Amino acid sequence: MEYEKTQLANGIRIVTSRMPHVRSATVIIYVRVGSRYESDCLAGISHFLEHMLFKGTERRPDPVLISEAIEGVGGIMNASTGRESTDYWVKVPSAHLGLAFDVLADMLRHPLFDPVELEKERHVIVEEIHGIRDTPDDYVHDLVDQALWNGHPLGRPIIGTEETVEAITRDELIAYLREHYRADRLVIAAAGDLLHEQVVELVEQYFGDLEPGPPGDPHPARLDDARPSVQLLGRPTEQAHLCLAWPALPYTDERRFVQGMLDAVLSSGMSSRLFKEIRERQGLAYEVYGYLREYADVGQGVVYTGTDVERAERALRAVRNELEKLVREPVPTEELERMKELRVGRIVMGLEDSRAVASWIGGQELVFGEVLTPEEVIARIRAVTSEEIQALAQELFHPDRFALAVIGPFEDPEPLLTAARGD
Repeated sequence: MEYEKTQLANGIRIVTSRMPHVRSATVIIYVRVGSRYESDCLAGISHFLEHMLFKGTERRPDPVLISEAIEGVGGIMNASTGRESTDYWVKVPSAHLGLAFDVLADMLRHPLFDPVELEKERHVIVEEIHGIRDTPDDYVHDLVDQALWNGHPLGRPIIGTEETVEAITRDELIAYLREHYRADRLVIAAAGDLLHEQVVELVEQYFGDLEPGPPGDPHPARLDDARPSVQLLGRPTEQAHLCLAWPALPYTDERRFVQGMLDAVLSSGMSSRLFKEIRERQGLAYEVYGYLREYADVGQGVVYTGTDVERAERALRAVRNELEKLVREPVPTEELERMKELRVGRIVMGLEDSRAVASWIGGQELVFGEVLTPEEVIARIRAVTSEEIQALAQELFHPDRFALAVIGPFEDPEPLLTAARGD
């Protein structure tokens, strides 16, 4: 993969990758602001603002006009809010690249914040919160964040709470936009059938006069900030929904490739250890998986499974046993090589689309200030050793650092916590 980079005088960073074999173009605008930048009373405002930018602009006052502009040429668009960033993306036939920039700039720079639309969207978000709470295999992930990062912004749901969303005002949304959507906070990535100079010209046209602003405070977290606990939500569910979590390395740690392979061996796909043990060998659950969340200064590993209420303790002991095996024994060479090929293959196949390539270069530029090519990342993956994986497992998998979240018909969490930690 080849890419080019330009930084405008106002601080906006532009990264592009030309894909002459495709006929599409994807533009992603990353804003370095997310839920961990929020105060407690404004929890959820990053997500609320993301929604409101789709709800009408000075030139397109009806929200339908925004979607019609993109869909009218066959394009698609969306956005997402994370803990450290928010992104807006449009994918269109490459002939309409200029339209993609026109719509995105209109949304980010000239939103109406129409009071009627604002109240409608407030209700939509509250219903989204209700939907998450009514879905235990979703809500348990919010609970495990609280259990691991209790009292820290990382422990709050990105969407906020019903109380904070109900209280956020139009003036606060406008002030938040002006404070955080500044030039030095933006990375604009584009990939597809396009030229770098073409993209730079469009960014200059639509964002060249955007001013930089003061740096924000992301409320830094450290491994020591984690205060692992247990969160139990008693509900008359048929299944026990279980999440086990632990503090992990940030994406700024050079060992992130070792951590990625540790996660792959543990929980990537049907050939992972957790899937083979929990589902195939013991038949404890239909669904079992794990994932990493890596931030600038800290990270977290998570395992989820849903199982019969009577077998919840057994399932947690099985998960703990798999973690302990990684601590005690190096990963056999054959298994490690197989999981490396899994990761390499997923990278190669995942980059066949212009949106995926734009995300690859833009996401790295946002967090690292540089871009590793797929070839460079693959080389780092292939260099990981079993000894490095075992050493990292020994560093991370301390039972007293495990946080647990449970949704199910339970009254006392202690037996479950004992099963998870082995106390």
